[in-house]
Amino acid sequence: MSTIESLRLHCKSLRLPSMAAIMSETLDTAQRESWSLETTLLTLLEQELAGRERRRIERLLKRSGLPEGKTLDQFDLKRLPLKAQRQLQQLAAGDFVDRAGNALFFGLPGTGKTHAAAGVSHALVQTGRSLLFTPTYKLVGRLLRAKRDYELDTELRRLDQFQVVVLDDIGYVQQSREEMEVLFTFLAERYERRSVMITSNLVFSEWDQIFKNPLTTAAAIDRVVHHSVIVEFGPEVTSRRAEEAARRNNLRFRPAPSPKT
Repeated sequence: MSTIESLRLHCKSLRLPSMAAIMSETLDTAQRESWSLETTLLTLLEQELAGRERRRIERLLKRSGLPEGKTLDQFDLKRLPLKAQRQLQQLAAGDFVDRAGNALFFGLPGTGKTHAAAGVSHALVQTGRSLLFTPTYKLVGRLLRAKRDYELDTELRRLDQFQVVVLDDIGYVQQSREEMEVLFTFLAERYERRSVMITSNLVFSEWDQIFKNPLTTAAAIDRVVHHSVIVEFGPEVTSRRAEEAARRNNLRFRPAPSPKT
């Protein structure tokens, strides 16, 4: 067995797969360009660290539940007001996560809230932050099953492993009392400790449709608004789905009037 083959086997035994993969090529380059021992070793270690970070991000992305392709690069930011464009770019940097802040996306159906939230989420994962992207009804169902099995605290601890939980379409919860209670418990548990991102076509004045009780509604709003960034997809932001449907049918698209808040 050659020396290089022995080195590669040792790297694999020590769980240094990136070093093992580039060992032959790096040593050939080092010899050809007369690298010092320090430079060669530094190059190998840097590549191993870079490989570990890539694999870590791949694991985070796989675990996140994020929809493929919905990145900010594939989102038409020009559709949004300038303020919203800047907010999305700031959120993608992730500072709000470090402060355990929240991000709220409000707008009519089809205006791109989910894509924008997913785009920010993809950017956050690329910075190494752990995240779960889920429709709100699925998270609520998960919490209800845990409560039924007397494992709600355990489930909340599992969710606490994610620095950010993205609740897509919070307005589509079925709104039973049990669903309201577990959703409020989840939001209260994360308050000032972990971040949530929420998309909704219901403005705050309509959140009583979700939480029913006025006091519970006020308390829920208080917890998500505190330390939050609110991104508004205003009435000037038209529905992309409606526009595409109109183009397919050779129709002129006319935006629907925005609802009163």
